Amino acid sequence: MTTTLDTVVIGGGAMGSAAAWALSRRGRQVTLVEQFGPGHTIGASHGTTRNFNPGYHRPEYVAMVAESLDLWNELEQESGQTLLARTGIVTHGPEPMLPDAAAALAQAGLRAEFLHPDEAGERWRGIRFDQQVLYMPDGGQLNPEAALPAFQRLAAARGADIRHHTKVVSFEVADDGVRLGLESVAGTEMVTAAQVVVTAGGWTEKLLGAAVGGRLRTPKLRVTQEQPAHFRITDSDAVWPGFNHYPGGGSQYAGWYSPVYGMHTPGEGIKAGWHGVGPVVDPDRRSFEPEPQQLAALQTYARTWLPGVDADAFEAISCTYTTTPDEDFILDRMGPVVIGAGFSGHGFKFTPVVGRILADLATGTRPAPAIFSASR
Repeated sequence: MTTTLDTVVIGGGAMGSAAAWALSRRGRQVTLVEQFGPGHTIGASHGTTRNFNPGYHRPEYVAMVAESLDLWNELEQESGQTLLARTGIVTHGPEPMLPDAAAALAQAGLRAEFLHPDEAGERWRGIRFDQQVLYMPDGGQLNPEAALPAFQRLAAARGADIRHHTKVVSFEVADDGVRLGLESVAGTEMVTAAQVVVTAGGWTEKLLGAAVGGRLRTPKLRVTQEQPAHFRITDSDAVWPGFNHYPGGGSQYAGWYSPVYGMHTPGEGIKAGWHGVGPVVDPDRRSFEPEPQQLAALQTYARTWLPGVDADAFEAISCTYTTTPDEDFILDRMGPVVIGAGFSGHGFKFTPVVGRILADLATGTRPAPAIFSASR
């Protein structure tokens, strides 16, 4: 027997949970299926801190930053929880696009100002600042461990069916929708969905490629295992914003793999990491062990640029990035399949906006911005 459903969201991480929330707010029948349990640490949506970094200059992203602030506020009010700690974000280093970002944010009504490195160092003495410092007071840290259950709980309160430990084992695009085989502890169930929203993170290409024989084409996705670390704080009185540090071409940047991002994770220390340069992995066959050379380089960075931490006292952590060649997201619809993928290590801040866009695509309300087209 085959069950007929309206909209099935595949993947209960950040984007799938937000899509379920957005669709349920519109009165749609939603079934969210997630192959792992609540709060799992196998993908990209776990942990208690992600930077809300407003520092974009392209108009599509700046508009999404502004909308995200509004939607995170709505989620906080609806859930009764504080999800965004407004510590501010500082981006520093010889990055030529920082003036463009400051101008774009100001035009959108978002606060941004340049500080002298000495002034920034007096305000945030745990960080050594480099050449130019862009301070964005509207930024801060989001809490995934609180946000994901909030999205799901509120969606369920509006009638969404949230199913953990439910894996999609077959996927076929048919004339009447999408036929899915769902495997759970209760056995295998066959369903036909009028449409599906695929938010499967590192499993996206496995799901779509094997299931539909290449009929749904997207930009190539690269799945990497990223290995940031929490460093122990040595200056207990230091104040910590979220931060990003862009390198230049001088010898002081020798050994860098990428820009560095970081933030204070209460109770765990200062999180710092390279951006999107970890080893390529199969998400089902990860080591969760840090790549030794990258970890050593990260310790060297901390010794030089983070005087408020102990570079030799740390705990390595692990997550995945699913990255497109241009680091722009995939938000598109092809027939009965809506795809949200390729968030490239900078998507979490946009979670509720991505949920809104996926709901728009699923309901035919409006298209996503062209830069997110799967056919680009």
